Amino acid sequence: MKASVIRTGDQTITDLGGGVSRCVLSHNQEMMLVRVMFETGGIGAMHAHPHTQSTYVVSGKFRFTIDGRDEEVCAGDTITFPSGIPHGTICLEKGELIDIFTPCREDFLK
Repeated sequence: MKASVIRTGDQTITDLGGGVSRCVLSHNQEMMLVRVMFETGGIGAMHAHPHTQSTYVVSGKFRFTIDGRDEEVCAGDTITFPSGIPHGTICLEKGELIDIFTPCREDFLK
């Protein structure tokens, strides 16, 4: 497998509605890096998936519900979600997250 470079101009932003948009920054079969942008009040609906996920809060303030427990996070904080754990978020202050998934989220590529 060889390295790949994806330039900013080649990235596609997908509007998910409700003040949330997503941009797949890079991926291969083993992992995926995703930028998620939220307006204040934007919601990442509760969900679970078979992927392990790590989230880095670039900016803003968020309230995550993780397996029934609420956690408020802000710029510089990180969260790791084990496979299958229900989670979702509401954006309390406009912000941006960087999500890393392993393996790759094939559903984000469709």
